[in-house]
Amino acid sequence: MRELMVRDAIREALDEEMARDSTVFQMGEDIGVIGGNFKCTAGLRDKYGDLRVKDTPISEQGFVGMGVGAALTGLRPVVELMFADFLMVCGDQLFNQMAKITYMSGGQCSVPMVVRMPLGGGRSSAAQHSQSIHAWAAHIPGVKVVLPSTAGECKGLLKTAIRDNNPVMFFEHKMLYTTKFDDVPDEGEDVCIPFGKARIVQEGDDITVVTNSMMTIKATKAVKKLAEEGIHAELIDLRTIVPLDTETIIRSVKKTGKLLIVDEGHIDFGISGEIATRIMPDVFYDLEAPVQRLGTGNVPLPFSPALEFPLIPDEKSIAAKIREMV
Repeated sequence: MRELMVRDAIREALDEEMARDSTVFQMGEDIGVIGGNFKCTAGLRDKYGDLRVKDTPISEQGFVGMGVGAALTGLRPVVELMFADFLMVCGDQLFNQMAKITYMSGGQCSVPMVVRMPLGGGRSSAAQHSQSIHAWAAHIPGVKVVLPSTAGECKGLLKTAIRDNNPVMFFEHKMLYTTKFDDVPDEGEDVCIPFGKARIVQEGDDITVVTNSMMTIKATKAVKKLAEEGIHAELIDLRTIVPLDTETIIRSVKKTGKLLIVDEGHIDFGISGEIATRIMPDVFYDLEAPVQRLGTGNVPLPFSPALEFPLIPDEKSIAAKIREMV
């Protein structure tokens, strides 16, 4: 295994898949000449040329629609939105076209397309550039929804996404791009991580904690600290919410008897409530306490760090909730 920043692991995955398959190409705002807003595509335009790493106008409707058309003709577009917040601009192309064409054509057409986008708060980018709206995508049938948490997870899951014959929405937390992880396979190893199979980050028997993306990193720190206090939590990183690995969650809750779901999305109508509802028929009689949730407060994220940071779950609030439940 190697140590890499998340952004470099993403770039490696894109590079390897473009080298492996000539039908893979990329489109997005500023991904070519300057290598992307978060430098995930740096150097790829020089290597593969303007036709395969294409800078686009500031028109999400236009270039996402082009991606759908390209996928229908046999190409494998990887389309980057500069922020996940902008998926509302191209909502028709994503949710009325990309997600539904396979179904409406009776399976005659496929849309092998990946939409990459950064999400999440923590950079004080204000309400229009800080949202975690992955639950929106998960609500629409026809798309797979991925939320990686480490450099190795980003690389393995992105390679799987590019090879999938279905539309994939790939959410990357913007606070992770320059974080280093030592879980990236050695160069030359072609490792794809399957969808719908959660990762057990830490085993334990006192409580189950289910997380995704940046919340996995924060929860990992909390769980390690609590272990020193004699509280042993089992931490599960979902990886994907569509498909959702309920089996791993159910198996863990049957062992621990308690469940905390931590998600950066707004607490109302988010994936934490969906997870709790899905597993309830299987774990109701195993639960020793009500299922609990942590999420972002139900207000638009403020620009001020002093107001923004307390709204988002962090290591301290996760640890406090686990202590309370145990």
